[in-house]
Amino acid sequence: MSDDNKDTGSEEPREGGGTPERVVGTPSPAKGKALLPGEDEHSAPAGAGEELDEASAKRAERIVATFFLLAFAGSVAFIAYYIGWSGRNGGMHGIHRARESNLWLGGMMALSFLALAVGVTIWVRRLMTSRPIVQDRHEMRVDDATRESFAQDFMEGATDSGITKRPLLRRTLLLAAAPLGLAPLVLLRDLGPLPEKRLRHTFWGEAVKKAQSQGKKGVRLVVDGTNRPLRVSDFSSPGAMITVLPEGIEHDVPEEKVLTQTAKAVTILINVPAEQFKPAKGRENWHINGIVAYSKICTHVGCPAALYEQTTHHILCPCHQSTFDATDAAKVVFGPAARPLPQLPLAVEDGYIVATSDYHEPIGPSFWERG
Repeated sequence: MSDDNKDTGSEEPREGGGTPERVVGTPSPAKGKALLPGEDEHSAPAGAGEELDEASAKRAERIVATFFLLAFAGSVAFIAYYIGWSGRNGGMHGIHRARESNLWLGGMMALSFLALAVGVTIWVRRLMTSRPIVQDRHEMRVDDATRESFAQDFMEGATDSGITKRPLLRRTLLLAAAPLGLAPLVLLRDLGPLPEKRLRHTFWGEAVKKAQSQGKKGVRLVVDGTNRPLRVSDFSSPGAMITVLPEGIEHDVPEEKVLTQTAKAVTILINVPAEQFKPAKGRENWHINGIVAYSKICTHVGCPAALYEQTTHHILCPCHQSTFDATDAAKVVFGPAARPLPQLPLAVEDGYIVATSDYHEPIGPSFWERG
């Protein structure tokens, strides 16, 4: 093939009389031809602008309305299960109810969206004509003529869709969409109620009051997992850390609230060398020769502050690296936490470590204090 042929876009016949080879850059030989037999580039698709058979349209209308009603029923079932049935046996968020609630909630919402989508699809395919719509391009400005043209096109589209002509479809569509609009509001329940004043008190306070009513100084600390009361002699090695709970929490709290109360009351007990311990003002008697107790719930977002560096005496939260100084009232030395870990007052009774009161400040994230 010569350079002249490339420049002019000509075609050179193949040897043996075959079909000429198309040169790159030349116009397509199919230009100006219709994709379907009997059509040219300006022709409308088959059936364009044809009036719908009213009997078939009525059947399609009833089918679409049925799917819209099915979507409505699915949405109502979703809301009803979420508000009503899921509240049985401890609520939908219990460990044993999670699978059931996910199955029902997911299935009802999927049914609602699927029925709505099928109904709209049948509406478009069976009840809307295929009349081509030509839209002229104008300058990017809005004037009276443009507004009038838009209004006219909008009304023509509404008329063509049949939404003004077929009130059954319009009403069932609105009926199906209404619960879907309410569903996100219902799901806000997952955020849970604000804790208000509930985080200002833990089971430590109730346990201490019960023990003091029996003539005791306070409630004994038990080791988390074994529920064994902790003696001072059992925790005499500096640098040690252990998780403790108030004695009796597994017996004095209703079964459905044990996990919640345990999560709030969980406490870390640390043995800091007495010569390095710097008690806060007014808390000089809250420790036992350097044995001090702090809430295990980080004051940033509530993760467990469960790591302890024996060399630096720093308590670390692994979630966002908030760091607290165990020797100095658990003050923040690094990270996003806004305030120290709450401290639990301690004393000794009959050789056992006891708590003499509840925490004197709210546990957990600082923003709850504004609730």
